[in-house]
Amino acid sequence: MPFEIFDFSLYKPHGETSLLELKDKVTKADLYRMTDEAVAAAESILVNANDADVVFVPNDPEARDIVTGATDGWTIGHVVVHATASSEEAAAHALLLARGAPIPPEVRTRYETPWESITTIAQARIRLDESKRMRHAMFDAWPDEPHLDAILDHPFFGQFNAIGRYMIGLGHEVGHLDQLRETLRQSIAAHTR
Repeated sequence: MPFEIFDFSLYKPHGETSLLELKDKVTKADLYRMTDEAVAAAESILVNANDADVVFVPNDPEARDIVTGATDGWTIGHVVVHATASSEEAAAHALLLARGAPIPPEVRTRYETPWESITTIAQARIRLDESKRMRHAMFDAWPDEPHLDAILDHPFFGQFNAIGRYMIGLGHEVGHLDQLRETLRQSIAAHTR
């Protein structure tokens, strides 16, 4: 099921369909493929980006960093590290669920590369590639017969298993692709004036 046609909005919290239903629609092989597609989509947006674009601060009235409270627009480096960190955390939680060792959904296992350290397009591409490699490794660590019956109940997302947990993170990552496009668009416009 390619993510281009996967409608994340149908699933909680936005829709009314349970993430548990994904266990019958999405396979572990799909997780690898959709990860590759999400990273490829980000890379295709950045194909003509340069170092100046990576550090450009866009006008984004909706920007708000929930950790620091900052309201500055997010640079391309910021978007890349934030989006990949979300999917990596989701892959780590999915691995634990697949092994039958769920952790409470409120426990955070997130590490976000300091976005200020991503100042070149090469660094952004390396971060995307590293994230894809790390997520593949976590999928590789799933048991041959994953515990898809291990279910967590989250007050915001509802019930989900390993597949649903990863899809939460992947949906978040894919949701940042438009932000990446808009930041690059504004940077290109600012540099060609």
